[in-house]
Amino acid sequence: MKEKILVVDDERDICEILEFNLLNEGYEVDVAYSAEEALEKLTPEHALILLDVMMGGISGYKLAEKLRREGNTIPIIFLTAKDTENDMLTGFSVGGDDYISKPFSIKEVSARVKAVLKRSATQQEDRRECLVMNDLNIDFNAKELTIAGRVVSLTKTEFEIFALMAKNPTRVFSREDIIERLWKDAPYVTERTVDVHITRLRKKLGDHASLITSRPGYGYRFNLKEE
Repeated sequence: MKEKILVVDDERDICEILEFNLLNEGYEVDVAYSAEEALEKLTPEHALILLDVMMGGISGYKLAEKLRREGNTIPIIFLTAKDTENDMLTGFSVGGDDYISKPFSIKEVSARVKAVLKRSATQQEDRRECLVMNDLNIDFNAKELTIAGRVVSLTKTEFEIFALMAKNPTRVFSREDIIERLWKDAPYVTERTVDVHITRLRKKLGDHASLITSRPGYGYRFNLKEE
């Protein structure tokens, strides 16, 4: 699933440049030309905001403050021509995750976006300790799955596959994604290896096997709707 980015800047040419290049990088992109418009367009599907600081109406800093005050933890990268140390400190103090000075290079923006998204994904995974659904409990710290109070005997790889998908229930993982996460340094691991582990995992899940669903042509995902 493509990650969705919201670009917020009152300069339309900058929005067009960022939108064009981010689309080429494989992201989905929405554009807003003011903080007020950004508030209307922002959804839980957005993974990151590229936010201009100096705009008419609500400033980028004020928008960030508002989002953080409301408990919204979406990563924010500020874009601004103001590049003094105090400006940067202000950006971080109101909840910014990174700060890019104008004029900027597209390569720099791309690198910063990738880094912030990767850091955010890791933090979200680390924050989840347990997931409880009816009689099924996944303890991510203890590396243990129980169903109706009974411990399900999973191999290390089976648990890691299940935990990976359970922590990211909105994402479809291709076989290549799973291999990259779990067998990055292991040679000769094929897509068939993933399928075999998924089959064994589903068998051990019993009545909960439908939690892992396949998307033909795409891969596998954790399907909470089945519960």
